[in-house]
Amino acid sequence: MDIFGKCFEYSEADEARASGYYPYFRVITSESDSKVRVGDRDLIMLGSNNYLGLTTHPHVRARAREALDKYGTSCTGSRLLNGNLDIHEELERRLAKFVGKEAALVFSTGFGTNIGTISAIVTRHDYAVIDKDDHASIYDGCKLSWGKAVRFEHNDPESLREALGRVDWEHGGALVVVDGVFSMEGDVAPLPEMLPIIREFGARLMVDDAHASGVLGPNGEGTAAHFGLTDEVDLIMGTFSKSFASLGGFIAGDAKVIDYIKHNSRPFIFSAAMAPPSVGACLGALDVMESEPEHRERLWRIVNRMHAEYRRLGFDTGNSTTPVIPIVLGDEMLVFEFWRRLLDAGIFVNPVRPPAVPQGRALLRTSYMATHTDEQMDYVLETFERIGRELGVIGG
Repeated sequence: MDIFGKCFEYSEADEARASGYYPYFRVITSESDSKVRVGDRDLIMLGSNNYLGLTTHPHVRARAREALDKYGTSCTGSRLLNGNLDIHEELERRLAKFVGKEAALVFSTGFGTNIGTISAIVTRHDYAVIDKDDHASIYDGCKLSWGKAVRFEHNDPESLREALGRVDWEHGGALVVVDGVFSMEGDVAPLPEMLPIIREFGARLMVDDAHASGVLGPNGEGTAAHFGLTDEVDLIMGTFSKSFASLGGFIAGDAKVIDYIKHNSRPFIFSAAMAPPSVGACLGALDVMESEPEHRERLWRIVNRMHAEYRRLGFDTGNSTTPVIPIVLGDEMLVFEFWRRLLDAGIFVNPVRPPAVPQGRALLRTSYMATHTDEQMDYVLETFERIGRELGVIGG
């Protein structure tokens, strides 16, 4: 049997392209901001994770340019051997301080941060206890580890208790891993309800703050700070491809734990170091987060308005309380039809279907950034209302 047989038989993408409802790999020919150029049209971008709008910030660009000029385009090797720069370590020190932990470790990608951390910590006889709606990188980290994975129902503390009850505590330990902000539906993990259960069993907690860094917390420190539980959360993970306007990721926690990951994580040890311009951009983004709170304040004014207006119009936005606002439609073809009409009207959103969301919860994922204008949001709401009524999603 030809191992490529499955490739030649695969037809789903071709069928979607032929139907005119293929939403993926849209070619963007402009910078990533509140408006992007696709083909010969400018579209309002509601599909980005650029929450603070820092990809175009002059200081972030300047710090990236400075790093490029001083260190070049690449480290050409791993941190372990020849790719460890002083700015990597500067970034780690500043990130640890920013999120309130002893130490941090920078990875080349956010995906690699999760698989590298989980696979290093969860070894033979250990358990990873994960939310059913956790990000794919958390699932893959469990696969790469030598331990066992146990899932619990989404944001359900009692289901978490039942899952922890299935751990073989005599021969191993457990790492509970949750998204701080869940990337598709924008809801927040109930850490205050989960932590007493986790501590009761003697487990440890890791929070993936990919969509919370720069957004939640008094100064954008993330989900743990949002709840005032920084000291109680054992590991805080974040990515740089969202609010940090760059590429890469980090894990932060006790110094001894971070040092263990540093010397035992295969995805860290055997990956090339984070590129200097990306490190420079992250340092610039941190500078802005710490000195210009108006970006986060502007973001939340937009987010609070859009939540209120979508609810007023009658759209189902689930349990979101964050800049990720889902428009839950349920039916997959309805999602793609709504997406197509929004695209024709000049609005870029992400249609999401199973397995990225549970069956029956297909949705339009919208997300917001500090650089969106009031005029853009006026147009977005007018267009959603018009198409929602045309398709019978909201009342006439």
